[in-house]
Amino acid sequence: MEEIQQPDPGPATRGRPDAEVAPHKSPRGGRVLRSGLRAAVALCLVVSFVHVIVVFLHVAPSNTVSRRYGPLINAWVYPFFEQNWRLFAPDPESINRRILARTAHTGSDGSVQVSSWFDLTAVDSSAIEHQPFPSHTAQNMLRRAWTGYVDTHGGDDRPRTERALMMQKYLTNIAADRVAAHRGGTFDFIQLRVITMPVDASGPAAGKRPPTPIENRLLPWWKVTRHGE
Repeated sequence: MEEIQQPDPGPATRGRPDAEVAPHKSPRGGRVLRSGLRAAVALCLVVSFVHVIVVFLHVAPSNTVSRRYGPLINAWVYPFFEQNWRLFAPDPESINRRILARTAHTGSDGSVQVSSWFDLTAVDSSAIEHQPFPSHTAQNMLRRAWTGYVDTHGGDDRPRTERALMMQKYLTNIAADRVAAHRGGTFDFIQLRVITMPVDASGPAAGKRPPTPIENRLLPWWKVTRHGE
C-alpha cells in the first residue's frame, strides 16, 4: 500500500501589511481648526470680561479708576453700549421732532449747488408704520443720535469736549449715509434742520389749527466725506 503524502503547507501565512489596522492619526487640518476654535473662544471670553468691567466702571459711582480711565471707558461705551434707566422707567415722548437734511456740492468752477430739504424722519416713520417687527435703526438710531448731540452741545453747536465732537460726527455720518442711500448724487457738505412740534391734542380740543413749532433749529454746514463718486 502506498503512503499518501500530504502537501507541505509551508510557512504560516502572514497577514498583509495593508490589512493591519494602522493607529488613527488626527489630520493636521483638524488640529489647526481646534486650535483656532480654542483661540476664538478664549478671545470671546476675554472681550466679554473686559466689556463687563468697563460697563461696570461706567455705571458705578465716580472713583479713582473711572476718573483716570474716563476717556477710554467712554470711547468703549458710547454710542452702542450706553446705559440708562429708561428701559425700566420709560419717559414717553411729549413732542414730535422732524429732522431734515440738505446737501451741498462745490463744482470744479467754484460754484456751489445746494439741494432741497430731505425729511430723514419721514423715511424712518415709513419703515416703522405697519411693520410688526420694525428694525432698531429705524426706531432709534437717528432719534438717539440727536438726543446725544443735544445733551453734549445744549443750545450751542460748538463741540467743547471729545464726546461732543464724537456725537456730532456720529449724527453727521448717519444723515449723510441716509441721504446718499435715498437720493444719490454728489455732495461734500451737509446741513441739518430740526423742527420740534408739540404732540397733537386728541378729541375736540385738537381743533383744526396745526400746532405751532416749539423750535426750528438750523445747524451749521458740516464737511463730510464726499459721497457719489
